[in-house]
Amino acid sequence: MTSRITRQRAAVLEELADCQDFVSAQELHARLTESGTRIGLTTVYRTLRGLAAAGGVDVVRDDSGERLYRRRPDHGHQHYLICRACGHSRPVDSAVVEEWADDVAADTGFAAVRHTVELSGICAGCRPAEHDLRAGLLAPEEQRHQEPA
Repeated sequence: MTSRITRQRAAVLEELADCQDFVSAQELHARLTESGTRIGLTTVYRTLRGLAAAGGVDVVRDDSGERLYRRRPDHGHQHYLICRACGHSRPVDSAVVEEWADDVAADTGFAAVRHTVELSGICAGCRPAEHDLRAGLLAPEEQRHQEPA
C-alpha cells in the first residue's frame, strides 16, 4: 500500500491479522466498531482494496459474489478450501496449480499472469452424519452404527 498508514488503517491491519478465516469488509467494520474503533466503512473498503493490490491479502468471493479477505501469510500467495456453511477456511497445497499457471504463461508468452482458484465444500463440523451416509462417505463400519433414515 502506497498510502500513509493512518490510525484507522493500522486498526484494519491489526483486526484482519486477528481473523483466522476470510472476512467481509462489513464484518471487519463491525468488529472494529464493536471494539471501539471509530472508522468509516469506506475506509475499511479502501484499505482492503489497497492491501489486495499490494498482495497483502488473499481475496475470494462467497456464493453471493461478495469479496472476502484474509491476511496473506509472509510466505506469499495461497489457495484455500472454504466451508460454504460456516466459512472456516484452510490452506491447501497448490503447487501443481502454481506450476500449471507458470507453464501457461511460458507457453503463451504472457507476463504477470494472475489466477484465481476457489475450492469450497462443507467441513466435517457442518456436515450432518445422515448426509455422509446417503453420499456413501462413511466407512462400512461407521455405517453400521448409523440409525436408518
